[in-house]
Amino acid sequence: MRTPHATGRKLISVAAVSAALLTAATAAVSAAPQAPTAEAAAVPAAQTEAAPGVPAERLIVGYKPGAEEATSNRAAEADAAAKGKEAGTDADFRRRLGTGAALVDLGARATRADVADVVAEFRADPQVAYVVPDRLNKPMATPNDTEYGKQWDLFEETAGMRVPGAWDIATGSGVTVAVIDTGYVAHSDLAANIVGGYDFISDTAVSVDGDGRDGNPADPGDWYADNECGTNVPGSNSSWHGTHVAGTIAAVTNNGKGVAGIAYGAKISPLRVLGKCGGYDSDIIDAITWASGGTVSGVPANTNVAKVINMSLGGDGACTSATQNAINAAVSRGTTVVVAAGNENDNVANHSPGNCNNVISVAATNRTGSKASYSNYGSLVDISAPGGQTSTGTANGILSTLNSGTRTPSTESYAYYQGTSMATPHIAGLVALMKSANASLTPAQIESAIKANARPLPGTCSGGCGAGLADAAKTVQAVSGSGGSTGGTTFTNSTAVAIPDAGSAITSSLAVSGLSGNAPATLKVAVNITHTYRGDLVIDLLAPDGTSYRLKNSSSSDSADNVNTTYTVDASSEAANGTWKLRVQDVASYDTGTLNSWALTF
Repeated sequence: MRTPHATGRKLISVAAVSAALLTAATAAVSAAPQAPTAEAAAVPAAQTEAAPGVPAERLIVGYKPGAEEATSNRAAEADAAAKGKEAGTDADFRRRLGTGAALVDLGARATRADVADVVAEFRADPQVAYVVPDRLNKPMATPNDTEYGKQWDLFEETAGMRVPGAWDIATGSGVTVAVIDTGYVAHSDLAANIVGGYDFISDTAVSVDGDGRDGNPADPGDWYADNECGTNVPGSNSSWHGTHVAGTIAAVTNNGKGVAGIAYGAKISPLRVLGKCGGYDSDIIDAITWASGGTVSGVPANTNVAKVINMSLGGDGACTSATQNAINAAVSRGTTVVVAAGNENDNVANHSPGNCNNVISVAATNRTGSKASYSNYGSLVDISAPGGQTSTGTANGILSTLNSGTRTPSTESYAYYQGTSMATPHIAGLVALMKSANASLTPAQIESAIKANARPLPGTCSGGCGAGLADAAKTVQAVSGSGGSTGGTTFTNSTAVAIPDAGSAITSSLAVSGLSGNAPATLKVAVNITHTYRGDLVIDLLAPDGTSYRLKNSSSSDSADNVNTTYTVDASSEAANGTWKLRVQDVASYDTGTLNSWALTF
């Protein structure tokens, strides 16, 4: 049992808090006389801290309706004292918040282990609805990186990914991201976050570095001449593609220069698989295996195992069994695989690895929040993220680290690129933030949380852009226990219903039960309809009380096939339990369709 400590509170200086938030430094804790319980060990760090590295001095405890502690201060005081005693530390009821929650003081000397023990006690109590740290807030500082103001994709409210709101919770510290790409060309705005990688290119005609596989993932340039990569294929300068991708994920931040990285506390392991004219599946498969901690013959063991893989690459055709097996094995080892949907303005079902299972397939949006004109789409897309569109202005692309060399490396630089290759590292960076906030997350939980906390595209998307535009702040809040949704419960109706041509509306019902309270403000409505002219369709969601929510209007200019997308509805005024209905009507002649399935995620 721990020795009780003084309950006097101490003030944390602004400078100390700023330093803790900017560096995500881990505060040292004193050794405890006994090991923490399994329950305490399972409490994520973010649920025990007032700020990164700063143990919480107070907890906010919400009790369920009907619990005596929910209304009686005396009962709440007794409960806090009892739980503190059980945990071997002091816990004192201080006051009742306006919401009815209880504020519990743990004292100024509480270590993270102390806080975790008390949190575990409250979490084990069936009368407790929630327990969260009384977090320390601060003015949202803008990174001092000189080009940060040009990174609309991180902070603009319209179509940015709302990254700054996640930085007061996590910066990616402790997470390695493997960038499987063209390798890395030296850049001072990225170098501090680069760890060991590998060159997996076995064909010297592709590697153009004079040898086969080795431990040096340096990018010598991937330029090629006219017709060198196929008849009538024009030549191209070196892309330095992997370095641009890496900068979006983890460029050094608050260093007074260049750009800011999304997960600037994370490390990048560059794995080189793409050279002149591209790269082979066999090398990519080995890179996936090695990055995630698997064994590759002839390659030394990986000392920088990645919990996130970024693959901003792709080719045509179905996902092969060979590639799928490598992805499945990586995911089974706990590594999340994030891939580009592709840039052909085509259904991602026709392009690998964006059409593989067990990946997060990413479509690209432009600065207005619409699907970028080049981005692939379809039901296999999981999420959208900023990818930019330079055709509307260079500054509407994604700015990141690069090199000025046209063929071989020259001076370091920054440049705007566009593509699903640029959208993908936004999600890989978000995954790194999530793992930093909650290391216990599985790949499935990560994907679910990203989708559950996405917001509707501010613009338009024809063909399916996944769950919406990723929201970094809300997602990281969710997985750290301070807000958002970790995925919710899904109810599905898979009974097909024919939609009559220019006829009466059809309805399909879902019986929702076992939930409490109202539906969320971000109720997800997934709709799968086959139709030869979807502009004919009007779609509504009907709440149990009959309230109608318009999901889609008809449009004579929308001549594309099918509706396969997820809508977000603010249904917070509706009771969750009850019979929900989807109503679909074809309001024009000549085209027919079928409602194949629909689902609600609370």
